[in-house]
Amino acid sequence: MTTSTALLLADLTGVAVFAASGASAAVAKRLDLFGVIFVGFVAALGGGIFRDLVINEVPPLAFADWRYAAVAAATATAVFWLHPQLARLRTTVLVLDAAGLALFTVTGTLKALHAGMPGAGAAVIGMLAAIGGGLGRDLLTGEIPVVLRREIYAVAALAGSFAVVALDRTGLAGPVPLVAAAVLVFLVRLVALRRRWSAPVAPPRGRPPRQRGEPDPDDGGGGLTGRRRWHRRSGAD
Repeated sequence: MTTSTALLLADLTGVAVFAASGASAAVAKRLDLFGVIFVGFVAALGGGIFRDLVINEVPPLAFADWRYAAVAAATATAVFWLHPQLARLRTTVLVLDAAGLALFTVTGTLKALHAGMPGAGAAVIGMLAAIGGGLGRDLLTGEIPVVLRREIYAVAALAGSFAVVALDRTGLAGPVPLVAAAVLVFLVRLVALRRRWSAPVAPPRGRPPRQRGEPDPDDGGGGLTGRRRWHRRSGAD
């Protein structure tokens, strides 16, 4: 199998996975058939369109190659009709999204490298190609984009894209190492979800950062402020 064929298969697999992720999210929001297909299309192809425009590959493959749009539409349609058989849609969406993130990280970074981008630029393009579809899906379904939350999402993609760049620079960018890089992104994302890893956020103004083990004063019951607020509401003081 040639590198171009492997890239095409990986790209189409990523399209199918992200289309299923987007369609599952749209089904959960009770959108109609067109809405499900449209969200699936955006989730599957949004990041790839951005990638192709940045590396000056026009028209983007999403429009130049009918197979991309066909795979996205067919997958979204299948999810629409088969969703009663899909138990626990939210878990399905998260797992599919992690798989799509991994595949698009690898293919996006490789395409940027093959287009002559320097390593750092290719890594950023790979990350943006991976998160672009999920960003569009979340905006269309009325959710705060995952990439803007505390969850480890874009960081996992960026780590995977730098791994691909390192493999390419050492001459190890074969199918097995690239699959390993994709598995790395996939596992980091799933473990982060499982263990609830998160990036730090800035504390509110006027309040020092809370130390490990210190009760949250805004939790409504654990801290002193929470107890005072409860007493005030109950008329105890």
